[in-house]
Amino acid sequence: MDLVAVIEEAVVTILREAVIRVPGDVKGALRRAAEEETSDIARTQLETILRNLEAAERLSLPLCQDTGVPVFFVSGRVCSEIEEGIRMGVERATREIPLRPNAVHPLTRENPGTNVGDGIPRIVYRPTGGAHTEITVLPKGAGSENMSALAMLAPSDGLKGVKRFVLDTVVRAGGRPCPPTIVGVGIGGTADLAMEMAKEALLRPLTEDSHDPTLRELEGELHEALNLTGVGPMGLGGRTTVLGVRIGTAYCHTASLPVAVNMQCWAARRATARVHPDGRWEVVR
Repeated sequence: MDLVAVIEEAVVTILREAVIRVPGDVKGALRRAAEEETSDIARTQLETILRNLEAAERLSLPLCQDTGVPVFFVSGRVCSEIEEGIRMGVERATREIPLRPNAVHPLTRENPGTNVGDGIPRIVYRPTGGAHTEITVLPKGAGSENMSALAMLAPSDGLKGVKRFVLDTVVRAGGRPCPPTIVGVGIGGTADLAMEMAKEALLRPLTEDSHDPTLRELEGELHEALNLTGVGPMGLGGRTTVLGVRIGTAYCHTASLPVAVNMQCWAARRATARVHPDGRWEVVR
């Protein structure tokens, strides 16, 4: 069995799934937003998004011209073949689906045309043991990624400071991240860990509440407050600025309070494959 080839095939499949179809929880949230929206302009934007989703599925074409940069989260059994298989899968998917070749050298802007280069695709490993490996892709477009923000708050800023920073970040972003967005927030850890938690938080479906009652309450409060800002779909006003807020936390230094925000646009794409030791694999979500 060629495990690299197995992983390559699984990666091509989940990338195709991710860029053509948004998950059911996201589609459901967009439909509810369109039904509840009171602004004609905002409702038109949401209805256009929903028609776009239907067309992408019907035509088997990417639902947005910006197919993002590929970010992967790997959990379960971790083996040495994973990185090679993922990189080969990304390169092949770029040709076959096709994906827009977004990955460039940061200084020369040279584009190899493959979405593969130093540090890209980004792979985050979460080894947890077990018999199988789960590979999740989170394509990340520039509009939402460019609105990322990090604050190293003073501990005395407390919860009030965290809320203010999240609100200010979303309002300042306006329509640039293509709202309605999903807002990922990382609180605690170190500067790099906070941002990583904010991005990883975007993987939790909108239908799954946090198991932590404190975070569940905070997510609800921020969700409500952000939808009162009036930014609205595509920044044109309305009651739906965000589809949800997802928060991750980690212990931090006693003299520090890192807070990071990482947004995902309405095209909140993600897909997961489960790879078994015998070479079998399937798309699981």
